[in-house]
Order: sequence, then structure tokens, then C-alpha cells
Amino acid sequence: MAARSSDSRGLFYEAVRAVLGSWPVLQIAVENGFGGLHAHEKAEWMVGAVDQYFHTNSDLEQYEVEETLQGIMNDEFDTVVEDGSLPLISQQLCTFYTQCRQADTAAVKEKIAELSKKKYNVKANVQEVKADEESSDGDDEAMDCETSMNISSTPTVSAAPSVSGADGHSRDPEEVEQEVQGWTVVRRKKK
Repeated sequence: MAARSSDSRGLFYEAVRAVLGSWPVLQIAVENGFGGLHAHEKAEWMVGAVDQYFHTNSDLEQYEVEETLQGIMNDEFDTVVEDGSLPLISQQLCTFYTQCRQADTAAVKEKIAELSKKKYNVKANVQEVKADEESSDGDDEAMDCETSMNISSTPTVSAAPSVSGADGHSRDPEEVEQEVQGWTVVRRKKK
């Protein structure tokens, strides 16, 4: 029985690695150094921390996992996640944990393989954006890349109640206030 328990724990660790590795918000934060010089190490630490969180707390609710992930992103990567991905990521983690506890290894391994493919695609997209930024002649094109991803890493200060961004669109004062405080806001792209 102990061997099955250790096998499922190792499998859950791999599932956590796959889920977090395919999470675009985390990948963008790591690739762009939002976590500082040690962003890659922080992402690795996050895998172990989430794994340990599940194993030391019984019967976690999805909202508890969401709050924990948001806290880690805030504290370690100075990133506020507002793109709607936290519930999905939390649900995936809870599902994997339940499947591992029930020894449903085939389903977990299949899903890990699917998520590993997504990880590659996310990295390709991030590298493509970086290549676009590097090939741009002026700052305006680089700003367009940041605006299209809805990520801003430069604080702006304004006393006006409505602020226009680099793309000419009006921005919410709360968004500007969060940027001023040094936070990076990741939002769902407006359609």
C-alpha cells in the first residue's frame, strides 16, 4: 500500500508540474522575469509548494487553491492574475489530486501528456512575441506587443480620472493605480 501511495504522490507532483508549466500567465511571468533574476527557480519551487500544499491539507476546496495560487503569483512574481485562468488551473489541480488518490493513473498520465504539448506551444508564443519586440525599430511597436498581451511592466502615474494607454484606449484608474504600486496586471484581452 505504501508503494501505491508514493507512486500516486510522484504522479501528482508531475501533474502539478504539467498544469503550472502549461499555465500561460506563469509562463509569461517566468519568461519575462517578473519574478526577478530567479524566476525559473521560483517556478520550480512553486511546483513543490503546491504539491506539498495538497498533501498537508485534506479536502481542499477549489477557492482555497485559487487563493493560494493568487498569493504565490502576487508574492513571488508581482503579478495579479485577472484573466480568468485561476479557476481552471485550480480545478485541474483538484481533479488530478482526486484521481491520484483514487489511483486512476492512466487518466492522469494521459492528461499530463496533453498538458506537456501545451507547454511547448506557450513557450513558442512567448518567444514569438519576444522576437517581434526585438525586431521592432521603435518603442511604439514594442508597446503594441505589450498592449496586445495586456501586460504592462512599466509604472505610469496620472492624476486624471481616465488615462489613455499607448494604443489610445481609455484605461481604468484602478488599473493605473495597480501599475503604480509595482504590480503587473494580466487581464483577458478585450474583444
